[in-house]
Amino acid sequence: MLGIPSRPTSFPRHTAPAKGALPGAAQAAGATPWQAIDDWLARPRSPRRVVVWLSLYLAVAANWPLWNELARIGGAPSVYLPSIATMLLLMVCGTVALLSFTAWSRWMKPIWFGVVVLAAVAQHYMLSYRVVMDPTMLANAMQTDANEVRDLLSWRLVLNVLWVVALPAWALWRVRLTPQPFVSQAWRNGVLLLAVAALAAGGVMAANRQLAPLMRNNIHLRYMMNPLASLYSTGSVTLRPLFKHSRKLIPVTAGTALGASYAAEAKPPLFVLVVGETARADHFGLNGYARDTTPQLAARQVLSYRDVHSCGTNTLASVPCMFSPLGKLGYEARKDDYENLMDVLQASGLAVFWLDNQAGGCKGVCDRIPHASAFDPLDPAVKSALCEGDECLDDVMLKGLDERLAALPAERRAKGVVLVMHQMGSHGPSYFKRSSPDVKRFLPECTSNALAECSHFELLNGYDNSIAYTDRFLGKTIDWLKAQSGRFDPALLYLSDHGESLGEYGLFLHGVPYGFAPEVQKHVPMVTWFSDGMKARRRLSTACMESGLDTPLTHDNLYHTVLGVMDVATPTYKPALDALAACRGHDAVAATSSRAAAVPSGKTPG
Repeated sequence: MLGIPSRPTSFPRHTAPAKGALPGAAQAAGATPWQAIDDWLARPRSPRRVVVWLSLYLAVAANWPLWNELARIGGAPSVYLPSIATMLLLMVCGTVALLSFTAWSRWMKPIWFGVVVLAAVAQHYMLSYRVVMDPTMLANAMQTDANEVRDLLSWRLVLNVLWVVALPAWALWRVRLTPQPFVSQAWRNGVLLLAVAALAAGGVMAANRQLAPLMRNNIHLRYMMNPLASLYSTGSVTLRPLFKHSRKLIPVTAGTALGASYAAEAKPPLFVLVVGETARADHFGLNGYARDTTPQLAARQVLSYRDVHSCGTNTLASVPCMFSPLGKLGYEARKDDYENLMDVLQASGLAVFWLDNQAGGCKGVCDRIPHASAFDPLDPAVKSALCEGDECLDDVMLKGLDERLAALPAERRAKGVVLVMHQMGSHGPSYFKRSSPDVKRFLPECTSNALAECSHFELLNGYDNSIAYTDRFLGKTIDWLKAQSGRFDPALLYLSDHGESLGEYGLFLHGVPYGFAPEVQKHVPMVTWFSDGMKARRRLSTACMESGLDTPLTHDNLYHTVLGVMDVATPTYKPALDALAACRGHDAVAATSSRAAAVPSGKTPG
């Protein structure tokens, strides 16, 4: 029989219970049930049998998110129970096939235990935050810093992992594996692999009519198969770079120069680009949200664009993409790395600086320009007021800002300055940490990183308080820019990297693969503010800009819009993707008239 080896000569015959004997029969008559089970587990077994048992256990104990999702999709038990049975068969066969490559000796026990732990951790986060374990999520997780990891740790995580891990850990520790010659072990493992492959193929053929449309219409299901999806995604992220050709950096800065406005104006421009974090457009009061989460921005008469979509659903995907000249499709299809917006601005002769309030950094965007962390170095008094450990509120980026700019090369500052501030913003799940007590207007708020422990009302309060804090931070930044008007023509653009799920469709956080991510993870806020000096410098029409606030935009527009505002000429600039191109100079009058004509009678644009 497959997987049942002959009795090894290295074990004395009297140590193994007779076939058919009850567990614990070799023990004393007064043995407890636990002792009997422990004795039964300690009997010699083939590694293939252990692999089959472990696969069965993981399919049942570590796939509750998948079973719940199949039940939700199916609706009626008559629909989802056959789907669950088919997926269970495929899960077991797939896991056995994968683990058959490890069915060798007792030295494989740590690998098996690691697979169990990985499955347990993956199930916890799938249950708690409704995420899926696709390669993008794993890549994002691998770039998570210590502070973000700390936010994700909880007693619930420990309990959920122990619940899955305890039984197989005990069994793996106690089980004895029968040694076999290499050749015998190899062919038996091969037979096991072929057997489960044939069984899986038969199951797929028998249930193909139901299975094919289910998987085609619900692509996320394939990333919920645990531990197969976690192992695949981990391998994809860690091993795929080893088999890729070495990327080279493609320059895009050739032919870059400053435009005519620099010769005609007495003051240089000062442009602040704030990269937001995890902000949703529909939670900005400026965009019609029922709660007034943005009073500071409203008081400063900013322009808020209401139909903007991100390049990705996580920071690792979105931030490099939004600064790329390639656009979303080109960026995702690229074979090599390319210089980005910051490289072009620096090549033009402007002073550029990236200030980061995320320990995860700029994701490679600022590697070739001056950059710094907002909390290093930091005055102890400021750190005490704004920071907890190495994690600080975004106001920390405004501390010492004048000194940071003064340290930039004088000859570049004389031409103009572009400052990027990368927020901590509304990063979850610990939303309550993203706002200071004086802006917490929405109470009670969720004060746990285990979002399931909080009501939806408390969760929304914590998130909205973080948006209110971003509103105040942006208001302070605009006030700082106004104070620079004697020396510069200032302006600000704020754009979030991605949105966030707050329980809609049972989803939390972000990072769902873009193709089937909900709108709330892709619809992001974008806000602009221009001083009178910058408007005059670039001949910007306020009426034209106000009439275009509902124009559909994406992260693809950022690269070209910033170059247009800063009047930087470069071959990669595309006027059609510049969100403000039509509102500058002579074109602004025509653009304003055409937009006004498109507004129905009795309505105002925007």
